[in-house]
Amino acid sequence: MTKRLDDGLDLGRGPAMANRFMLAPLTNMQSHADGTLSDDEYRWLVARAEGGFGLTMTAAAHVQKGGQGFPGQIGIWSDDHLPGLTRLAAGIAAAGSLSSVQLHHAGERTPQGLTGEDVVAPWDDPALPARGLSTAEVQQVVRDFIAAAVRAEKAGFNGVEIHGAHGYLLCEFLDVARNLRTDGYGSDYDGRTRIFREIITGIRAETGPAFQLGLRLSPERFGIDMGDALRFAQEVMTGGQIDYLDMSLWDCFKEPNDERHKGKPLIAHFAALERGSCPLGVAGKIMSAERAQECLDAGADFVLIGRGAMLHHDFPVQAMADPAWQTVSYPVTRDHYRRERLGESFIEYIASNWPSYIED
Repeated sequence: MTKRLDDGLDLGRGPAMANRFMLAPLTNMQSHADGTLSDDEYRWLVARAEGGFGLTMTAAAHVQKGGQGFPGQIGIWSDDHLPGLTRLAAGIAAAGSLSSVQLHHAGERTPQGLTGEDVVAPWDDPALPARGLSTAEVQQVVRDFIAAAVRAEKAGFNGVEIHGAHGYLLCEFLDVARNLRTDGYGSDYDGRTRIFREIITGIRAETGPAFQLGLRLSPERFGIDMGDALRFAQEVMTGGQIDYLDMSLWDCFKEPNDERHKGKPLIAHFAALERGSCPLGVAGKIMSAERAQECLDAGADFVLIGRGAMLHHDFPVQAMADPAWQTVSYPVTRDHYRRERLGESFIEYIASNWPSYIED
């Protein structure tokens, strides 16, 4: 049976998504220095919920003070964040979307001097510098991811997504060449994936039966072996503990970098895996209704929209109404972003990192 973009999607636990669109977790630098929610971040996210996203996800929210990855990052490491998180969950729900907080620790990608604490990683790296976590500190990271999920549930979110991608702390544990820890959290496949399994098991144990749990993974780069990525993706999808897998592919239809897996696009490798009843989502250069439908036709169950959602708060509504619809082309004016309810900090972040996206 052909999957359609406007089909609902059962996530196993909790309410179903109204359609096959999820807002990708997008760094936006709009919240306050202490991690509390700002009005700009609230407006950005609630506008996407109003624009038809079946699930609206926050940007990466750090679970430890020292795990902050960028200025203006929303936090979830303290009960001081609860009032803003509760307001945000209520606003997303009122707009008719499911809600999720992405749980994050930046690891060695934490900018020096940002937090006033040591930059940490699974290993020592004097060049950064970064300090290797002790076993006790790794176990504290596990507890803090679990505590953050409990905090999100208390705030009223439908669920959380564990950020295990893009070279941040959890992804660093998957690094085949660099994670040579001998304390059970490295060296071999079981050791490298252990921290994920402990966090997933802990969140399932400490949250309610309707609380939704997703996981974001990268398939390659960042020291990840693609064979390991495929094995782990299948294990978590068939393990019965997560409610969806979010594969951040950068470009859904590009071929893998690994010569051993050439010959078909990344999306096809992951769509071919056994997944039980766990939905598979993909992200990467989805800028039109046609490309989103192609992802479903290639075997994905839902799509995550990032850059397209910056350009159009109502990407899902537009795409579901017109199969030929596509986003406007870059560059666009600052006023375009303002109309789409991006705050000035977000616009400056875009201008600094992707100047071709803004017409000055």
